[in-house]
Amino acid sequence: MSADMQRLAPHDDEQAAAAYDEAKAVARHADSEVRRGLASREDAQPEILYYLAEDESPVVRRAIAINPSTPRHADRMLAEDVDDEVRCELARKIGRIVPRLSQEVRKQIQRLTLEILEILARDQLPRVRHIVAEEIKRSHAVPRHIVRDLARDVELIVAAPILEYSPLLRDEDLVEIIESDPVQGVLGTIARRETVNATVADAIAAREDADAIAALLANPSAQIREETLDGIIDRAPGTGSWHLPLVMRPELSLRVIRRIAGFVAMALLRVLEDRHDLPSGAADEVREAVARRIDEAGVDGDIDAPLDAEKAFAEGVLDDEKLLAALDAGNRDFVASGLALKSDLAPEIVHKVIGSQNPQSVTALVWKAGFSMRTAIQIQLRLARIPPAEVLNAKDGTDYPLDAQELAWHLQLFAG
Repeated sequence: MSADMQRLAPHDDEQAAAAYDEAKAVARHADSEVRRGLASREDAQPEILYYLAEDESPVVRRAIAINPSTPRHADRMLAEDVDDEVRCELARKIGRIVPRLSQEVRKQIQRLTLEILEILARDQLPRVRHIVAEEIKRSHAVPRHIVRDLARDVELIVAAPILEYSPLLRDEDLVEIIESDPVQGVLGTIARRETVNATVADAIAAREDADAIAALLANPSAQIREETLDGIIDRAPGTGSWHLPLVMRPELSLRVIRRIAGFVAMALLRVLEDRHDLPSGAADEVREAVARRIDEAGVDGDIDAPLDAEKAFAEGVLDDEKLLAALDAGNRDFVASGLALKSDLAPEIVHKVIGSQNPQSVTALVWKAGFSMRTAIQIQLRLARIPPAEVLNAKDGTDYPLDAQELAWHLQLFAG
């Protein structure tokens, strides 16, 4: 050590000691906000942070739970804290740390971190377990038994993120969960996974869960065997929520198209007719089915009275059925006027929204007008001419996929 270093070293030690004494004094300060400020500092000494993990104020302990510099032994203590918010904050932090644990981290730290994660994943408060599930849902680096336990949680908000996204769940895990009579919504969540193999699709199709089957059919990556699809089609005529996803399924065989064309509504036949990926001969089959349906129904290119949208609106009969009938007849003016009247928006704004070909904005317009999501899909496809692959589809087969605030926001873009 040089002479300069020898002169400086004692001085540095004295400064460190003074800083430590000052931190100890702050840690005992009567004002909890002062202590919280210290608990939030990432450069605070580990001993000070450990001391504050036992502070009487939950606000201080929450700051310790959030602080990435908190010693893991202090985190372990907080994993069983009486304050719900402390455990929630800790769950967020640990959930983010675990997927990034490296081999360089000491084994003791790894062990403690995973122990904390396991405690939080079993927490009595569903919100804590939900936070853990959200943070680790895409991770490959989490112990599989924790993922499997969360996937079987009795609360859907906990199980759903894992069931939909976790790469650690195997087909046998998913089938076992499907066959265990799980809570409502679990099957639909599994059906929306990025990859749904045929075995899992078979298990979902075998259950009497219309919403889950609708989600399965709407998932273009779901591998549905043709015999499984046949079984679904056998039950489909009386289940309207399956019709659109059936019409939109990729790689339909000519035989399946013939079956679907026999029962779906005219509006969906038109959608099927507009598809450009149909197998050879399918377009002719669909055109014949459309012609047959027109002959049977006596449709002559116009909709039933009243023909005038304003009259229908005044008489209180401007509903989904009337709007879709106008769409079938190609009466675009009736549809646009109906949307303007029911939404209380100026016709020029309605035309601007339709012309934008923006799926979210067109859907928001139909929502504002008070029509169903089924109608919104048809308006996207046949009035706004949005390509099928870009259409905003229903949630759980029938519901609007965006909340009221989001839908209103998409309309505000055109109201200025």
